[in-house]
Amino acid sequence: MEKEFVKIITENQGIIHKVCSVYCDSEEDRRDLFQEILTQLWKSYPSFRQEAKFTTWMYRVALNTAITTFKKTKRQPDQSGLTIENVQLANEEYDPTTDEQMRSLHQAVARLSGIEKSIILLFLENKSYEEIAEITGITQNYVRVKMNRIKNKLKKQMNTEG
Repeated sequence: MEKEFVKIITENQGIIHKVCSVYCDSEEDRRDLFQEILTQLWKSYPSFRQEAKFTTWMYRVALNTAITTFKKTKRQPDQSGLTIENVQLANEEYDPTTDEQMRSLHQAVARLSGIEKSIILLFLENKSYEEIAEITGITQNYVRVKMNRIKNKLKKQMNTEG
């Protein structure tokens, strides 16, 4: 069972990395969340009933773990400070407009709630509303409603900043 688990996780670890990227700003936090997600996947692996695709189940466990962790850290003040990861060195291809837009979008996504981050992550992964509903455990109709609200929220936040 352990070898099978390691093989499947290795093949699909990109899912975990994407979830960690959306929920964590620092490399250290991403590593911590990655380990926490792996732990939760391992603990719940024996109960995986194969009623859904493995990747759907994996997304669900990863997102639930990230949301839980996100809620815990939101209660604590940010103590990150300036790190080398926060500093970008310029290169010849640097486009300040694109950089500003990406920074603005990243900040807007960072202000979303846990479930909203999950939905936008899955949407950006080109998951269908049906897949998003299955992964998040909410109805397809509610995914559509939430997606419209998220888009409006992001537009509003980005227009306020710009």
